[in-house]
Amino acid sequence: MNKFEQLGLSESLLRAILDLGFENPTEVQEKAIPLLLAQDTDMVALAQTGTGKTAAFGFPLIQKIDADNRNTQALILSPTRELCLQITNEIKNYSKYEKGINVVAIYGGASITEQAREIKRGAQIIVATPGRMQDMINRGLVNISQINYCILDEADEMLNMGFYEDIVNILSTSPDEKSTWLFSATMPQEVARIAKQFMSEPLEITVGTKNSGSATVSHEFYLVNARDRYEALKRLADANPDIFSVVFCRTKRDTQAVAEKLIEDGYSAAALHGDLSQAQRDGVMKSFRGRQIQMLVATDVAARGIDVDNITHVVNYQLPDEVETYNHRSGRTGRAGKLGTSIVIVTKSELRKISAIERIIKQKFEEKSIPSGIEICEIQLLHLANKIKDTEVDHEIDNYLPAINNVLEDLSKEELIKKMVSVEFNRFINYYKKNRDISAQSAGERRESDGAPRDNSGAVRYFVNIGSRDNFDWMSLKDFLKETLDLGRDDVFKVDVKEGFSFFNTDAEHSAKVMDILNGIELEGRKINVEISKNDGGGRSSSRRDHNGRSGGFGGGRSGGGGGFRSDRSSAPKREGGFRSDRGGSSDRPVRRSEGFSSDRPRREGGFSERAPRRSEGTRSEAPRARRPRRD
Repeated sequence: MNKFEQLGLSESLLRAILDLGFENPTEVQEKAIPLLLAQDTDMVALAQTGTGKTAAFGFPLIQKIDADNRNTQALILSPTRELCLQITNEIKNYSKYEKGINVVAIYGGASITEQAREIKRGAQIIVATPGRMQDMINRGLVNISQINYCILDEADEMLNMGFYEDIVNILSTSPDEKSTWLFSATMPQEVARIAKQFMSEPLEITVGTKNSGSATVSHEFYLVNARDRYEALKRLADANPDIFSVVFCRTKRDTQAVAEKLIEDGYSAAALHGDLSQAQRDGVMKSFRGRQIQMLVATDVAARGIDVDNITHVVNYQLPDEVETYNHRSGRTGRAGKLGTSIVIVTKSELRKISAIERIIKQKFEEKSIPSGIEICEIQLLHLANKIKDTEVDHEIDNYLPAINNVLEDLSKEELIKKMVSVEFNRFINYYKKNRDISAQSAGERRESDGAPRDNSGAVRYFVNIGSRDNFDWMSLKDFLKETLDLGRDDVFKVDVKEGFSFFNTDAEHSAKVMDILNGIELEGRKINVEISKNDGGGRSSSRRDHNGRSGGFGGGRSGGGGGFRSDRSSAPKREGGFRSDRGGSSDRPVRRSEGFSSDRPRREGGFSERAPRRSEGTRSEAPRARRPRRD
């Protein structure tokens, strides 16, 4: 007996469930469906991404809709276009045997007049992104004043993306007596505020522990030096030949750079970020779903709403600004009861974030070492052997076998195997023989302070006349300096932001570049002035006044991860499936390397990357852009 039959669902829904191959309800479905069917109530459901939340609200919603009434009866809000379309398709599949139910998707990037036309024809259920929905309400193209149900799916993600005002305005347009169902992976203050303002004594169900991580995802971190971050990413990919992953970076620029370098090194990779057009984004996602891409390098915003089955790994190339965001990243793997792995590549200065994440997800990270070259070679050799064993023979090769046998007739079986494997293996092992171990010293007791101290020998401390009144915090100023000076993330450190001025450090080799570039630009019509400070940023010093008479102490700020060296060696042949191939894609334009890159390695046959202009992705505050004066 199908367990869905015990939840009180109608016969038509059970037929659709049977067609979809669902056998047992997930925990959130088992808890939510009977409650939502039994009464009209508000509900807050906390469950990780990938636990079947769409069916948890979709089945009872369809059963409660009046198919004979063509007016809009339900609104489902979701954070992204992809998730909006996914929910729409799933609701249509669930309601395939319900005659007369019409579901319409409303999202940006498509014709608003065509969407309005579809609603006018009659749409009992609207699935929408908040921005487009608010736009249509403002234009009078949609009426939700009589809806009976409003569902907020991935509520925490919508609020993280800045949709708070849109959601409040939309909910304010809807009737007070409707039922509101809020589904979220975590319960931050903004979500709690929405629940308090627009819900009346909501029922609450929790799958797992509130704000906790999924039990099907294991968490690992690899401690490396900042300059070895990209090399660590490649080794982890090589150590997992069947990897199918999302690789997260903090900014659009880093996302594009890492993806381009992976492609140049022969991996099947592509970038996904906000500078891509919708057509480019659709092309990337189509290739990723079709497994033409093994490593999708993405920003947090661009990856919101991605629902792709069987992702084996989530790789945190850089940790997010907000530790709560880690939960959303790791939720991309380990779905539908399958096991997944969330990997963090971390530097010593970021170890404090590991402890903070552990407290939120209520799970421990396992510290692991980056695999050595010999370990990777062994993994790849066995992978190749299994690949050969499992390869289906195309009998079109039979015509060529006599000539091939003639060439190989003097070789024994053992010699033939050795030579066949060595064709791919020799150059691979030669690469790793000359590469050092890149694992940093074990974390040991993790520091809860603001990162491990950095060796300041040879560092230069600068004073600059911009600060918090210019809408900078330490993170946004660091990103601004990194982009303006074209430096790696760890090339700018100890950033200390005051009201009217700030301090930061670079290595001495960048001093001339810093002085030349920063003293030649303007910010909001005001000329930037930078001077070399006598303090190294290691502690407190006597205060100095800025150009407006304000005073503030010298002091060391926080430093992030990333950055490093670039290698001019890129002559290694490309490879396929962990070993070299004579074919392979390479980037058709120069790579601007903002992370530590090294490319003298065997390359894998790679996919493609949709090119887009590089702009730094927004951080916590939107800092103004500097303008370089014209030079005649």
